[in-house]
Amino acid sequence: MAAKRESGSGGGSILQFAPFQSSVDEGFWHRLSSLKLNKLGIDESPIPITGFYAPCSHLQVSNHLSLLTESLPSDSDEQSSTAEISRGSRNKCTVPGTLCNSNTLESFYAIDKQSLLKQEAKKIWEDIHSGKAVEDSTVLSRFLVISFADLKKWSFHYWFAFPALVLDPPATVVDLKPASLWFSSQEAESVSAACSDWRNSSLTADVPYFLLTIAPNSRATIRHLKDWEACEGDGQKLLFGFYDPCHLQNHPGWPLRNFLALILTRWKLKSVLFLCYRENHGFTDLGLSLVGEALITVPQGWGDHQCVPNAVGWEFNKGRKVPRCISLAKSMDPTRLAISAADLNLKLMRWRQLPSLNLDILSSRKCLLLGAGTLGCQVARMLMAWGVRKITLLDNGRVAMSNPLRQSLYTLDDCLNGGDFKAMAAVKSLERIFPAVAAEGVVMAIPMPGHPVPCQEEDSVLDDCRRLTDLILSHDAIFLLTDTRESRWLPTLLCANTNKITITAALGFDSFLVMRHGPGPFSITHDVKTEAVNGLSADMDNLCLNNRDGGQRLGCYFCNDVVAPTDSTANRTLDQQCTVTRPGLAPIASALAVELFVGVLHHPKGICAGAEFANSIDSGSSEQPLGILPHQIRGSLSQFSQMTLVGHSSNSCTACCSTVVSEYRKRGMEFILQAINHPTYLEDLTGLTELKKSANSFHVDWDYESDNEDDCVEI
Repeated sequence: MAAKRESGSGGGSILQFAPFQSSVDEGFWHRLSSLKLNKLGIDESPIPITGFYAPCSHLQVSNHLSLLTESLPSDSDEQSSTAEISRGSRNKCTVPGTLCNSNTLESFYAIDKQSLLKQEAKKIWEDIHSGKAVEDSTVLSRFLVISFADLKKWSFHYWFAFPALVLDPPATVVDLKPASLWFSSQEAESVSAACSDWRNSSLTADVPYFLLTIAPNSRATIRHLKDWEACEGDGQKLLFGFYDPCHLQNHPGWPLRNFLALILTRWKLKSVLFLCYRENHGFTDLGLSLVGEALITVPQGWGDHQCVPNAVGWEFNKGRKVPRCISLAKSMDPTRLAISAADLNLKLMRWRQLPSLNLDILSSRKCLLLGAGTLGCQVARMLMAWGVRKITLLDNGRVAMSNPLRQSLYTLDDCLNGGDFKAMAAVKSLERIFPAVAAEGVVMAIPMPGHPVPCQEEDSVLDDCRRLTDLILSHDAIFLLTDTRESRWLPTLLCANTNKITITAALGFDSFLVMRHGPGPFSITHDVKTEAVNGLSADMDNLCLNNRDGGQRLGCYFCNDVVAPTDSTANRTLDQQCTVTRPGLAPIASALAVELFVGVLHHPKGICAGAEFANSIDSGSSEQPLGILPHQIRGSLSQFSQMTLVGHSSNSCTACCSTVVSEYRKRGMEFILQAINHPTYLEDLTGLTELKKSANSFHVDWDYESDNEDDCVEI
């Protein structure tokens, strides 16, 4: 705050100035952090920066000198950034400044502040004597910032200085009043028009110091400082104008200090009429603007160009001469920034499109991805895009040279030296993409029917079965993304037993299947984890093909099969062993799989939701914000077609029927081992063997005499 006026030696009051105030945008600190990390390192050399200010534009609030993101050069191309901010605008008058950033907090506090201030004041003094201040008046408001950026805690210590040359003896004010009272009505009208033209011109809008002349006919003209000689001695009123950021009625703003020093030194004037130009909401306000007359006495020693006057200008912090400190940990930490940026699209979706979108339920769900290949990589990324933060990937393969082009989480480095395990490489990639993800990799093979286990490996395989069981129990949703049918059998059984959300995505060469499994045959009102630990509760009344609301259960991946899953990789050529698909297929199927999962989470019935179709009565009445929730989606790239289907549970399913789930609950690992080692066991257990025998004994009599081709029906 400015001090009270005191009587000066000339009889007038000492002219007091309202100090400049600073404001720093968070983007400035973010760019400084990036510049420090990527370019500066331990270099403490002064950095040229640019500040911005404008005339006061409010009756009760002063404008600040602001530092914005563009105040600093970019860490990639300093010259291009400097060019971007070389010119300002009417609301952003550029001011040159210097930033001195320290490497430690100790060195920040140890800075010789008076010496630094004197160095900056010397630049202003030299610019006044060289004439640069007349050509480019912005240098009169030159400023200085010292700082320390603590990038571990994301806190920033800083202190502004606005160097002002000290007039000794000080200037005195003869008169100071609102401009509207100083000018006649005709002069005021002309001055307002001239100021508006000056401010609205792209060539002069950001020129903060100017000359205002008023002819005897009350016509006002604004000129550049370099036009001084053309204005001198022609009988016109001459005022020295400047953009005043201060709103106070009794004091001019800080930029006038060095302006008076320029006027005294350059033009030897001892009586100065000045205009503190201010605005109100972007328009000239002569009631808020001030006109004053100051008397200046030449200070001793000012005739010597080598003798730099004393300077003041360190900014006060709440009335004390101490630095400021700001902590931006919540908004500046890269992980926090990544979270904020990642959630931005989801939050914007809730504004108008999906107000009922539950971001908390998405971020809290744990997803287990079985398979970290082409589908697994895509599904993981889609889940993160939807706000899922807890992802586990299970795979026992290594990254091969052919993988990175189609499997989006891998690079060539992951293929070297035999290749990293896919599950672990995928986790590292996810963390690089989004540091806040809680990802885990599990290197493990899934035991499969049709792949008999030697006696010496039984214990190891059973350990894998138990580990997979624990993983499924500890996750909320399981994605079956493996290459073979048989690798999906055990997870399907375990998910049916525990009523987990289960999503399958399977690829052909140019076709795909994406489906959600229905709930298991046991009532979901039971505590599944407790039942699993205790073995089983053989309550056969709860074994059924229906949901608890009476509707038929939706089927699983195996419900339409009439044979048990067997070894699909033996005696196969290379193209049959690999999943050979069109490149665009996996991203499409993966996206649909994740959309199904999100749809299940937001459906009132969850996993028990029935199959919905477009334009159906049921789907229309449900009015779900995410649209319909189908059971199966089958698509063909060759036909560019897609259709939704429904398949209900089968009482002969080798994975999810009540017979299989009940047998698993009774016998546990012994049952799984028998299913793995004996290919026909599951078919015998579920009645598929008898079904095939009945089908083989069924004969059809053909009428070979009929020539009517219209009797053929496409099924």
